[in-house]
Order: sequence, then C-alpha cells, then structure tokens
Amino acid sequence: MDTPLPPLPETIEAFLTLHDMAPVTFGRLAAKDPHFVRDIRGGRRVWPETDAKIRAFMANHSTPIEQKEAA
Repeated sequence: MDTPLPPLPETIEAFLTLHDMAPVTFGRLAAKDPHFVRDIRGGRRVWPETDAKIRAFMANHSTPIEQKEAA
C-alpha cells in the first residue's frame, strides 16, 4: 500500500522555509504563476497533474547545502 503524501500546502510552506524562498518566486518557478502560493493559502484547489508538477519541482530543486557546495 502506498503511503499518502502530506498535504501540498504544508509541503510548500516547509519548502519555502527550508529554501528561504519567497512565495512569488516559488510560484513563478514551480507553476509559472506568481500568485500560486497566495491562492493555495486561500484555499485554491489543485488538479492532480498540477500537484504532481509542483512536487516534482520541489523534489528536483537542490537543497541549500547542495547549492553551497556547488558554489
């Protein structure tokens, strides 16, 4: 049985904190929508395809430690 994924809004908030990334920047990079995080915080529903795209962006984005090592 698959383990359920944590809710997308909580995952995004944790990602923003970990990466010290502005919500508008995240929205532009992950969803091509600068208002994406604001809308999610306001209760916007997300299609499964969009959910998968956002999670893939977060999974493939390097961590702050990896970014520091690359510099």
